[in-house]
Amino acid sequence: MATLYTLDSLATHQEEVRKSRFVAIAARVRTPDEALRFFAAYADPEATHNCWAYRIAAEYRFNDDGEPGGTAGRPILQAIDGQQCDQTAVLVLRWFGGIKLGTGGLIRAYGGVAAQCLRLAARISLVDEAFVDCHCPFADMALVQSRLPAYSARIAGETFDGDGVRWRLAVPRDQEPELARLFMNLTRGQGRWIVAENRRKP
Repeated sequence: MATLYTLDSLATHQEEVRKSRFVAIAARVRTPDEALRFFAAYADPEATHNCWAYRIAAEYRFNDDGEPGGTAGRPILQAIDGQQCDQTAVLVLRWFGGIKLGTGGLIRAYGGVAAQCLRLAARISLVDEAFVDCHCPFADMALVQSRLPAYSARIAGETFDGDGVRWRLAVPRDQEPELARLFMNLTRGQGRWIVAENRRKP
């Protein structure tokens, strides 16, 4: 599986295409709601168009904001995917300069400025994680918890019952099988370990 990236900080890039000004603004987002808040925060009502797209794992949306269908939002999304980005939102603002660009020109302009913004951005790689629901007896809790950092595992959720602790763990996928074996050894087979779901690191 190819390495995916997200942005380490807010990124911007500006180009002029046949007298129209295009400004791309990109950021890391973890949820669709966060993406929509980002677009609302950085949209400019003075711009002719505020077009955008986001990709968060399998979820994505795009918006042409009045440009001809398929000429703005989709090329921005394709730029996100083409740059191997995830958990990424890109807003492209356009100030019309009086010269129509045509369908092909719009696609190249929106996709190009978005792609260049992402190329120039400070990026970090995303760790592919497995989510695990496990139950650990109280007697083994401290020992198991002390071993988690060695596997880059983190506790994403914690609840207690009468017998022990229930953890939701996020574990790098390539470390999960080995950590599962260690967990069962440390709990002498008394613990429970269920791979619940997989996702990119939040």
